[in-house]
Amino acid sequence: MAIKIILLIVFFAVMIGVGIYARKTTTNVNDFVLGGRGVGPWLTAFAYGTSYFSSVVFVGYAGQFGWKYGLASTWIGIGNAVLGSLLAWLVLGRRTRVMTQKLDAKTMPEFFGKRFDSKALRITASAIAFIFLVPYTASIYNGLSNLFGMAFNIDYKVCIIVMALLTGVYVIVGGYMATAWNDFIQGIIMLIGICAVIAAVLNGHGGFMNAVKELSMISADNAVPALEGSQGLYASFFGPDPVNLVGVIVLTSLGTWGLPQMVHKFYAIKDERAVKTGTIVSTFFAIIVAGGCYFLGGFGRLFDTPAIYKEDGSVAFDMIVPQMLSTLPDLLIGIVIVLVLSASMSTLSSLVMTSSSTLTLDFLKDVVIKNMSEKTQLVVMRVLIAVFIILSVVLALNPPTFIAQLMGVSWGALAGAFLAPFMYGLYSKKITKAAVWASFITGVGITVANMFIKFIASPINAGAIAMIAGLVVVPIVSLITPKMKKEYVENIFACYEEKVTVNKKRSLED
Repeated sequence: MAIKIILLIVFFAVMIGVGIYARKTTTNVNDFVLGGRGVGPWLTAFAYGTSYFSSVVFVGYAGQFGWKYGLASTWIGIGNAVLGSLLAWLVLGRRTRVMTQKLDAKTMPEFFGKRFDSKALRITASAIAFIFLVPYTASIYNGLSNLFGMAFNIDYKVCIIVMALLTGVYVIVGGYMATAWNDFIQGIIMLIGICAVIAAVLNGHGGFMNAVKELSMISADNAVPALEGSQGLYASFFGPDPVNLVGVIVLTSLGTWGLPQMVHKFYAIKDERAVKTGTIVSTFFAIIVAGGCYFLGGFGRLFDTPAIYKEDGSVAFDMIVPQMLSTLPDLLIGIVIVLVLSASMSTLSSLVMTSSSTLTLDFLKDVVIKNMSEKTQLVVMRVLIAVFIILSVVLALNPPTFIAQLMGVSWGALAGAFLAPFMYGLYSKKITKAAVWASFITGVGITVANMFIKFIASPINAGAIAMIAGLVVVPIVSLITPKMKKEYVENIFACYEEKVTVNKKRSLED
C-alpha cells in the first residue's frame, strides 16, 4: 500500500508543479488555448496520443472487445494507429494548421463559423460539442472506479472528486502548455506501463505461447450464428465476429478525425518539422498503447471468474481488466494505477480545455457578452473549466451500466456531425452551408435516435454509420444547394498557395 500511495503522491505533485511552471507562459487567450501555436513535435504527438487513449480504452473497451473478439481485438489498436493517428496527421495535420491560422480559428466551432461564414453554425457546433463532451468526460471517471477499488479499497466517489480537483487545478493554472507538458510525462508512463503489464499478465499464464493455447481451447459463445460453439476463434486472425469488429475499428479510428479535442492539437503545431515528427511519434505511440491495450484485453476470457459477473449473470466488462491485474505484485499495480490515471487525466484535461474554450469563444463572446475583453475571456474560460468538471462529476456519480456506452454515444454524435464538413472544408471549395447543417443533423440524429429506438443493435455501429453517413451526405447536399460566394472562398484557400522559403535540408528544389 505504501508503494502505491508514494507513486500517486509523486505523480500528483509533478502534475501540479507543471501547471504552476506553465502559468508564466499563459498571458493571453492564444497562449491559454493554443500554447501560442508554438508547440513542438514531441509535445504535440504525445498530446494527441494521450488525449486519444483514456481509461475507457484501457478498462472498458479492452475488456469488452477483448471478451467479444479475443486476440482479433488487436486489429482495433492497429486501426487506431493507422487510421486514427497516421492518416489523421497526413490528411488533416498540415492543412488544419494552415487554414485555422488564416481564419484565426481557435476552436472547431469557430472554424465552421468562419470557414462557412455563419454565426449560427458556430453556435450550433458549440452546443453539440459541449453537450456530448460531458458524457464522454463522465465515462473517463467511471473507468477508474473498479481499478481504485481493487488497489486501494477507496470509495468510487472519493476517487472521482480527487481526480477532478487535481486535473482542474493544473488546467486552470497553466492552460494548454500545462496539459501538453503533462501529456508528455503521462505518455511516457503509459508506454512503459502497458509493456510491463502485458509481460506480467502473460507470465502469470505460462508465457505468450501457453496463454494463446489456453485461449484457443475456449468455444465461441458470441460468434455469428454459423460459427457459434467453434473452438479456437478467440485466438484466430479475425475472431468470432469480424463484421462487428470492423464497426468498432471505424468508430474508434476514423472517429478521431471529427473530435474537437483531437483536431485541436493540429491548431497548435509549431512548424513543418513538428508535423513530420509528430506523425511518426503519434503513430508509434498508438501502436504500443492501443495495440497493447487491446492485445491484453484479448486474453480476458482466461480470467473467467465469478468476480466479473453481475447479479443478473451478465458479464461486467469493466471488471475484466481489473480482474486480470488483481494478482500482480504491488509495485506493478501501482504502475497500472498511475498508467490509467495518466491516460484519464490527459484525456480529461483535453476535454475540459476544449469545452470551456468552445463555450467562451464561440457562444458567450459577442453572442451573450458583447466586446468581451481578453482578460475577461481568460477568467470565463477558467470558470467554465470548473463548471464543466462539476457537471461531468455529477453525471459520473450516477454511472450507466458500463462506460463504453457513454463513449460510443459521444464519439458517434461528435464525429458523425463534425468529421465530414471539417475534412471536406479543408480540401474543397464547393462545400456549402446547407451541407454542414445536413451533417450536423445526420450525425446527432442517428446517434440520439438510436439511443431511444435502437434500430441499430450496437451503439458502436450506430456511431460508425453516423460518420459514414456524413461523408456521403455532405458532398451530395453540396451538389444541390447554393454555393458560397466565390471571392470569400478563394480568399480562404489562398492560404495554401502562399510562398515560403525553406532550407536545403528541407527541400531539394532549386
